[in-house]
Amino acid sequence: MPDWLRKAAVHHESVTALKRDLRELDLHTVCESARCPNIHECFHRGQATFMILGNLCTRGCGFCSVPKGSPEKREFSLVPAEPLHVAEMAARMNLRYVVITSVNRDDLADGGSHHFAETVREVRRALPAARVEVLTPDFDGNFDAVRRVLDAGPNVFNHNMETVSRLYRRVRPQADYRQSLAVLREAKRYRPDVLTKSGLMVGLGETPDEVTELLRDLRTEGETDVATIGQYLQPTRRNLPVQSYVTPEQFDQYRGYGLAAGFKMVFAGPFVRSSYMADQVSEEAAAHAS
Repeated sequence: MPDWLRKAAVHHESVTALKRDLRELDLHTVCESARCPNIHECFHRGQATFMILGNLCTRGCGFCSVPKGSPEKREFSLVPAEPLHVAEMAARMNLRYVVITSVNRDDLADGGSHHFAETVREVRRALPAARVEVLTPDFDGNFDAVRRVLDAGPNVFNHNMETVSRLYRRVRPQADYRQSLAVLREAKRYRPDVLTKSGLMVGLGETPDEVTELLRDLRTEGETDVATIGQYLQPTRRNLPVQSYVTPEQFDQYRGYGLAAGFKMVFAGPFVRSSYMADQVSEEAAAHAS
């Protein structure tokens, strides 16, 4: 692994304390389930990305270490108190910026969108001054589900493209490139005042031209305001191997292309993840828009 991808894990006490509080309320974070390399830094800052709808996903994306499961499992049942618990934990942490994501729940007719929307509303009640970002699944292309989440009043709507079109069958076999673009486009059409955002990984075998094509599609077809670009790192041996380590200079080139293409903000770098430093990314994008 190159030197620019070495990151020390130094905040064990902060991580342990926050995990203990999360388990007390039976809550999950994508930081833990997806084995994010930034977890020590973010938990030490008092930041976490809540992952709702349980901790089992109905999809088998090749890059992701979130546990997979069958809907017949008891653990797949929704926890009615989860929205309230997320709000309670966000209030305990005194968050000014709350990021909520979820597993895919293709077993549910609404994709879990009612539960998602209720979580946003509970956070709004508990922390009326906080900004809220949602990082949603594609809801299998169900625009009613997208609109339902937006009706709850998030400030930022995020849906990740993850990778270039050519690699979808290997990286996201149960997703569709054009469908994800359509979800982002519908979010902007329905709520043009809400900042739209999408993230992608590099190092999975894509070419620079394919990355710039994806950025161009996000702007023209997805009408997306913010893009995040980070290095893919294999979370477990069961996941896809890394094909290349992208240099910081290449990330700078992607950022420059994205800004020239019209994004309000492009956050690109080896350790960038979709919700990493989300508060600062949102503030910079909003400042650009004004």
